[in-house]
Amino acid sequence: MSLTPVATGRSIQERLFPDMTCFGCGPANGKGLRLRSFPDGDVVVAEFHPWPEHDNGLGHLNGGIIATLLDCHSAAAVLLEAERRGWEGQPGAPLAFVTAGLDVRFVRPSPLAATCELRATLRSVDEDQAVAESELWFEGKVRASATAVWKRWRPRPGASAVTHGGQ
Repeated sequence: MSLTPVATGRSIQERLFPDMTCFGCGPANGKGLRLRSFPDGDVVVAEFHPWPEHDNGLGHLNGGIIATLLDCHSAAAVLLEAERRGWEGQPGAPLAFVTAGLDVRFVRPSPLAATCELRATLRSVDEDQAVAESELWFEGKVRASATAVWKRWRPRPGASAVTHGGQ
């Protein structure tokens, strides 16, 4: 899988929420991972270039960083579909959906010093809930995968705001 032809122009994150400060995918977080996801038919794709600071202590990509990437990449797929269906965020809820659950499976180590690739697809989606599958790939093999459950964000009056990946 090569993402080079796809990964051009503005990413889903840059287009849909350019001021988001999420650590994993927020374009406005200069110290974050700044994941950039792109539509490719029914799949959302991305590349990620790990930093030395993402070391798990054994020379591989840290599991918490992997989980963040899988969560945020699934967000791109879900929020892109929400936009396509006209399910915009509401006042006090800038995102249409937020993470309700994330089941991560670590299959094999992912090298720290190499670019990995991400793929996300939607398993199911309706106006109240979406389920996305995401995978982290390196050298043609899945290194980690996740199932993310996303719930429609409808804030209660007087409730404080939350963002995806940190309810």
